[in-house]
Amino acid sequence: MKTLFIDCSPKKKLSASGFLVDMTSLFVLGSKKKMKLRTRAEHEEILKELEDTDTVVFTMPLYVDGVPSHIIPFLKTMEAWCKEHKPDLKVYVIANNGFIEGRQNEPLMQNMENFCIRSGIKWCGGLGIGGGVMMNVMRIMIVVVFAIAVLNLVITGMNTGNFLDKNIVIGFLKDLAEVLFFGCGIITFDIWLAACINRKKEYGKHYTRIMLPSFIFILGADFFFIVLSILKGGVFRGWLSKKKPTLP
Repeated sequence: MKTLFIDCSPKKKLSASGFLVDMTSLFVLGSKKKMKLRTRAEHEEILKELEDTDTVVFTMPLYVDGVPSHIIPFLKTMEAWCKEHKPDLKVYVIANNGFIEGRQNEPLMQNMENFCIRSGIKWCGGLGIGGGVMMNVMRIMIVVVFAIAVLNLVITGMNTGNFLDKNIVIGFLKDLAEVLFFGCGIITFDIWLAACINRKKEYGKHYTRIMLPSFIFILGADFFFIVLSILKGGVFRGWLSKKKPTLP
Protein backbone atom coordinates (compact mmCIF):
# COMPACT_ATOMS: atom_id res chain seq x y z
CA MET A 1 0.00 0.00 0.00
CA LYS A 2 1.29 3.44 -0.94
CA THR A 3 -0.12 6.66 0.47
CA LEU A 4 0.56 9.98 -1.21
CA PHE A 5 0.26 13.06 1.01
CA ILE A 6 -0.28 16.28 -0.96
CA ASP A 7 0.35 19.50 0.95
CA CYS A 8 -1.79 22.09 -0.84
CA SER A 9 -0.82 25.13 1.21
CA PRO A 10 0.57 28.04 -0.85
CA LYS A 11 3.03 28.77 1.96
CA LYS A 12 6.64 27.70 1.43
CA LYS A 13 7.16 26.78 5.08
CA LEU A 14 5.52 26.65 8.51
CA SER A 15 2.06 25.94 7.14
CA ALA A 16 -0.62 24.20 9.20
CA SER A 17 -1.26 21.89 6.23
CA GLY A 18 2.38 20.82 6.19
CA PHE A 19 2.25 20.20 9.93
CA LEU A 20 -0.84 18.00 9.44
CA VAL A 21 0.95 16.00 6.75
CA ASP A 22 3.84 15.32 9.10
CA MET A 23 1.58 14.42 12.01
CA THR A 24 -0.78 12.15 10.06
CA SER A 25 2.02 10.32 8.29
CA LEU A 26 3.39 9.23 11.68
CA PHE A 27 0.35 6.97 12.14
CA VAL A 28 0.00 5.70 8.55
CA LEU A 29 1.63 2.38 7.71
CA GLY A 30 3.21 1.20 4.48
CA SER A 31 4.97 3.21 1.80
CA LYS A 32 4.50 6.98 2.12
CA LYS A 33 5.33 9.93 -0.10
CA LYS A 34 4.97 13.64 0.71
CA MET A 35 4.63 16.24 -2.03
CA LYS A 36 3.79 19.94 -2.20
CA LEU A 37 1.31 21.47 -4.61
CA ARG A 38 1.84 25.20 -5.03
CA THR A 39 2.28 25.83 -8.76
CA ARG A 40 1.51 24.23 -12.10
CA ALA A 41 5.12 23.06 -12.24
CA GLU A 42 4.27 20.30 -9.74
CA HIS A 43 1.25 18.92 -11.66
CA GLU A 44 3.07 16.47 -13.90
CA GLU A 45 5.29 15.13 -11.11
CA ILE A 46 2.29 14.47 -8.85
CA LEU A 47 0.33 12.73 -11.63
CA LYS A 48 3.36 10.53 -12.29
CA GLU A 49 3.42 9.60 -8.61
CA LEU A 50 -0.27 8.63 -8.74
CA GLU A 51 0.46 5.75 -11.11
CA ASP A 52 1.46 3.40 -8.27
CA THR A 53 -0.52 5.05 -5.44
CA ASP A 54 -3.42 3.47 -3.57
CA THR A 55 -4.44 6.34 -1.31
CA VAL A 56 -4.24 10.12 -1.66
CA VAL A 57 -4.47 12.46 1.33
CA PHE A 58 -5.00 16.13 0.45
CA THR A 59 -4.22 18.61 3.23
CA MET A 60 -5.26 22.19 2.57
CA PRO A 61 -6.44 25.45 4.13
CA LEU A 62 -9.95 26.78 3.65
CA TYR A 63 -9.97 29.86 1.40
CA VAL A 64 -13.23 31.80 0.89
CA ASP A 65 -15.30 28.78 1.98
CA GLY A 66 -13.71 26.47 -0.60
CA VAL A 67 -10.51 24.94 -1.92
CA PRO A 68 -7.62 27.36 -2.57
CA SER A 69 -7.78 28.75 -6.12
CA HIS A 70 -4.36 27.41 -7.10
CA ILE A 71 -5.65 23.86 -6.46
CA ILE A 72 -8.53 24.08 -8.94
CA PRO A 73 -6.37 23.79 -12.12
CA PHE A 74 -4.73 20.68 -10.69
CA LEU A 75 -8.08 19.11 -9.81
CA LYS A 76 -9.22 19.65 -13.40
CA THR A 77 -6.02 18.08 -14.71
CA MET A 78 -6.28 15.17 -12.28
CA GLU A 79 -9.94 14.63 -13.21
CA ALA A 80 -8.98 14.22 -16.86
CA TRP A 81 -6.08 11.95 -15.88
CA CYS A 82 -8.36 9.75 -13.77
CA LYS A 83 -10.93 9.40 -16.55
CA GLU A 84 -8.18 8.28 -18.91
CA HIS A 85 -6.26 5.93 -16.58
CA LYS A 86 -9.17 4.80 -14.34
CA PRO A 87 -7.03 4.33 -11.20
CA ASP A 88 -8.29 2.57 -8.07
CA LEU A 89 -7.70 5.54 -5.77
CA LYS A 90 -9.06 6.32 -2.33
CA VAL A 91 -9.13 9.99 -1.39
CA TYR A 92 -9.09 11.57 2.07
CA VAL A 93 -8.98 15.28 2.88
CA ILE A 94 -7.71 17.18 5.92
CA ALA A 95 -8.79 20.82 5.88
CA ASN A 96 -8.08 23.57 8.37
CA ASN A 97 -9.31 27.12 8.67
CA GLY A 98 -8.68 30.29 10.63
CA PHE A 99 -12.12 30.21 12.23
CA ILE A 100 -12.65 28.43 15.53
CA GLU A 101 -15.41 26.16 14.16
CA GLY A 102 -14.23 23.05 12.33
CA ARG A 103 -17.58 22.74 10.54
CA GLN A 104 -16.69 25.83 8.49
CA ASN A 105 -14.81 23.35 6.29
CA GLU A 106 -18.01 21.65 5.10
CA PRO A 107 -18.20 23.51 1.73
CA LEU A 108 -14.61 22.47 0.97
CA MET A 109 -15.48 18.86 1.78
CA GLN A 110 -18.39 19.05 -0.65
CA ASN A 111 -16.05 20.44 -3.32
CA MET A 112 -13.67 17.51 -2.89
CA GLU A 113 -16.43 14.91 -2.76
CA ASN A 114 -17.88 16.22 -6.02
CA PHE A 115 -14.39 16.14 -7.54
CA CYS A 116 -14.05 12.46 -6.62
CA ILE A 117 -17.45 11.61 -8.09
CA ARG A 118 -16.61 13.37 -11.37
CA SER A 119 -13.20 11.71 -11.49
CA GLY A 120 -14.50 8.21 -10.83
CA ILE A 121 -12.37 7.69 -7.72
CA LYS A 122 -13.48 6.78 -4.20
CA TRP A 123 -14.28 9.55 -1.76
CA CYS A 124 -13.44 8.27 1.74
CA GLY A 125 -14.19 11.40 3.72
CA GLY A 126 -12.27 14.08 5.52
CA LEU A 127 -11.36 15.86 8.72
CA GLY A 128 -12.20 19.54 9.16
CA ILE A 129 -10.19 21.42 11.78
CA GLY A 130 -11.06 24.78 13.30
CA GLY A 131 -8.39 27.11 14.63
CA GLY A 132 -5.67 25.97 12.26
CA VAL A 133 -3.51 28.97 13.10
CA MET A 134 -3.16 27.70 16.67
CA MET A 135 -1.41 24.55 15.44
CA ASN A 136 1.54 26.69 14.43
CA VAL A 137 1.43 28.35 17.84
CA MET A 138 1.40 24.90 19.48
CA ARG A 139 4.38 23.84 17.39
CA ILE A 140 6.33 26.93 18.47
CA MET A 141 5.35 26.44 22.12
CA ILE A 142 6.55 22.81 22.09
CA VAL A 143 9.93 23.90 20.72
CA VAL A 144 10.20 26.72 23.29
CA VAL A 145 9.24 24.44 26.19
CA PHE A 146 11.76 21.82 25.06
CA ALA A 147 14.54 24.41 24.61
CA ILE A 148 13.93 25.87 28.08
CA ALA A 149 14.01 22.39 29.63
CA VAL A 150 17.29 21.51 27.88
CA LEU A 151 18.84 24.82 28.95
CA ASN A 152 17.77 24.24 32.57
CA LEU A 153 19.20 20.71 32.48
CA VAL A 154 22.53 21.98 31.15
CA ILE A 155 22.78 24.78 33.73
CA THR A 156 21.77 22.46 36.58
CA GLY A 157 24.18 19.79 35.36
CA MET A 158 27.07 22.23 35.25
CA ASN A 159 26.33 23.38 38.79
CA THR A 160 25.51 20.04 40.40
CA GLY A 161 26.87 17.38 38.07
CA ASN A 162 23.35 15.96 37.58
CA PHE A 163 22.40 16.47 33.93
CA LEU A 164 19.08 14.66 34.32
CA ASP A 165 17.36 16.49 37.13
CA LYS A 166 14.09 14.73 37.93
CA ASN A 167 12.16 17.91 38.80
CA ILE A 168 13.09 19.60 35.50
CA VAL A 169 12.10 16.54 33.48
CA ILE A 170 8.75 16.27 35.30
CA GLY A 171 8.16 20.00 34.81
CA PHE A 172 8.87 19.66 31.10
CA LEU A 173 6.43 16.74 30.78
CA LYS A 174 3.73 18.75 32.57
CA ASP A 175 4.26 21.76 30.30
CA LEU A 176 4.20 19.49 27.25
CA ALA A 177 0.95 17.87 28.41
CA GLU A 178 -0.65 21.29 28.85
CA VAL A 179 0.30 22.31 25.31
CA LEU A 180 -0.89 19.02 23.82
CA PHE A 181 -4.20 19.29 25.69
CA PHE A 182 -5.27 22.15 23.41
CA GLY A 183 -4.77 19.86 20.41
CA CYS A 184 -6.17 16.66 21.93
CA GLY A 185 -9.28 16.74 19.73
CA ILE A 186 -7.21 17.22 16.58
CA ILE A 187 -4.76 14.47 17.55
CA THR A 188 -7.57 12.01 18.39
CA PHE A 189 -9.49 12.55 15.15
CA ASP A 190 -6.24 12.47 13.16
CA ILE A 191 -5.24 9.09 14.60
CA TRP A 192 -8.74 7.82 13.78
CA LEU A 193 -8.31 9.02 10.19
CA ALA A 194 -4.92 7.32 9.93
CA ALA A 195 -6.47 4.09 11.22
CA CYS A 196 -9.10 4.25 8.47
CA ILE A 197 -6.36 4.82 5.87
CA ASN A 198 -4.46 1.78 7.15
CA ARG A 199 -7.60 -0.38 6.97
CA LYS A 200 -8.72 1.15 3.65
CA LYS A 201 -12.03 2.11 5.21
CA GLU A 202 -14.28 5.12 4.77
CA TYR A 203 -13.78 7.81 7.39
CA GLY A 204 -16.84 9.92 6.74
CA LYS A 205 -16.78 13.62 7.53
CA HIS A 206 -15.78 14.74 11.00
CA TYR A 207 -15.06 18.13 12.48
CA THR A 208 -13.04 19.22 15.47
CA ARG A 209 -11.29 22.32 16.77
CA ILE A 210 -8.51 23.58 18.95
CA MET A 211 -9.55 23.15 22.60
CA LEU A 212 -9.56 26.82 23.48
CA PRO A 213 -12.46 29.12 24.48
CA SER A 214 -13.58 31.17 21.49
CA PHE A 215 -12.92 34.58 23.06
CA ILE A 216 -9.36 33.58 23.98
CA PHE A 217 -8.80 32.12 20.52
CA ILE A 218 -9.89 35.38 18.86
CA LEU A 219 -7.53 37.46 21.01
CA GLY A 220 -4.66 35.02 20.45
CA ALA A 221 -5.25 34.83 16.69
CA ASP A 222 -5.42 38.64 16.40
CA PHE A 223 -2.16 39.02 18.30
CA PHE A 224 -0.47 36.29 16.22
CA PHE A 225 -1.47 37.85 12.91
CA ILE A 226 -0.51 41.37 14.01
CA VAL A 227 2.97 40.19 15.03
CA LEU A 228 3.31 38.13 11.86
CA SER A 229 2.22 41.07 9.72
CA ILE A 230 4.74 43.38 11.37
CA LEU A 231 7.56 40.86 10.98
CA LYS A 232 6.68 40.26 7.34
CA GLY A 233 6.32 43.97 6.65
CA GLY A 234 2.60 43.79 6.00
CA VAL A 235 1.54 46.70 8.21
CA PHE A 236 3.98 49.19 6.72
CA ARG A 237 4.51 47.55 3.33
CA GLY A 238 2.59 50.26 1.50
CA TRP A 239 4.54 53.07 3.17
CA LEU A 240 8.00 51.55 2.88
CA SER A 241 7.67 49.94 -0.54
CA LYS A 242 10.27 51.11 -3.06
CA LYS A 243 7.90 50.43 -5.92
CA LYS A 244 5.27 53.08 -6.35
CA PRO A 245 1.90 52.19 -7.87
CA THR A 246 1.54 53.24 -11.51
CA LEU A 247 -1.59 54.73 -12.92
CA PRO A 248 -3.15 53.00 -15.95
